[in-house]
Amino acid sequence: MKITAAITGVGAYVPEYVLTNAELEKLVETTDEWIMSRTGIKERRILKGENQGASVMGIKAVQQLLDKTGTNPEDIDLLICATTTPDVLFPATANIISNGVGITKAFSYDVNAACSSFLFSLATGAQFIQAGTYKKVIVVGADKMSSIVDYTDRANCILFGDGAAAVLLEPNSEGYGLLDHVLRTDGSGEAYLHQKAGGSRRPPSHATVDAKEHYIYQEGATVFKFAVKSMADVAAQVMERNHLSKDDVAWLVPHQANKRIIDATANRMGVGPEKVMLNIHRYGNTTNATIPLCLADYESQLKRGDNLVLAAFGGGFTWGSIYIKWAYDGAAVARS
Repeated sequence: MKITAAITGVGAYVPEYVLTNAELEKLVETTDEWIMSRTGIKERRILKGENQGASVMGIKAVQQLLDKTGTNPEDIDLLICATTTPDVLFPATANIISNGVGITKAFSYDVNAACSSFLFSLATGAQFIQAGTYKKVIVVGADKMSSIVDYTDRANCILFGDGAAAVLLEPNSEGYGLLDHVLRTDGSGEAYLHQKAGGSRRPPSHATVDAKEHYIYQEGATVFKFAVKSMADVAAQVMERNHLSKDDVAWLVPHQANKRIIDATANRMGVGPEKVMLNIHRYGNTTNATIPLCLADYESQLKRGDNLVLAAFGGGFTWGSIYIKWAYDGAAVARS
């Protein structure tokens, strides 16, 4: 009997502070109408306070996941943290999260593929389950994007928010779980979406800070065109490889970067808006938390056997799509 890796639970956390479009209007020259028409974002959550990193949110999301699934932290075999904004360069944010929730008998590490990190991590974690190596794997996406956003840059500051969400992967022999994936990278995209300084190439200095090189840099038009084509291509490819028609897909779970990119991907798949998970209006782009936050928000609507197509695109460039057959009735979890 073939073993697959099924998602058996989700947990999520977003900070309390809400950054609205009205507040951004006071910081930069923009309007609510302009932001909504181009991005679909109404508000985003921001993690405030001293010494508050991505791990703070990751710990809360994983703790909720453990509580909801009744899982003992000592039974976790592996924790992968998908993050573009680690607390520190080392140790891994995954290590900090594991320590924070009492996971002591696992190994943990970070994956950074920009906004595609959660999908890359999910596919990687699934391999350990499918190989029979491990029984319980947690994949958490956590990002504090506000830490690398320049709030005088009106093109970028409207896009990003902070948040975290996590899933539990366990073995399944009934045909549910992660059934296929297409993951891609094109490193020539670095020029169009990156952070200039902060790594070993350009370590932090007075010059790099003064030049605002520790913030997100992107050439929006180029990124938009590549993202639309790439996300749509891989989502369509996953459908074709698995003989899925638009009627077979219960949900498209897209990375929440821009409403227009999401719409274009759905149109390419032939999927109507009623089948598209959407929360960008509430959270903005939380990078690696977007897809699992969608799963958490829509959990009560998910039914055992639902076909889900996940799709993401990230800087550098990275992109991918994953086909999942959902393993449990979310409504039952919501009632418990």
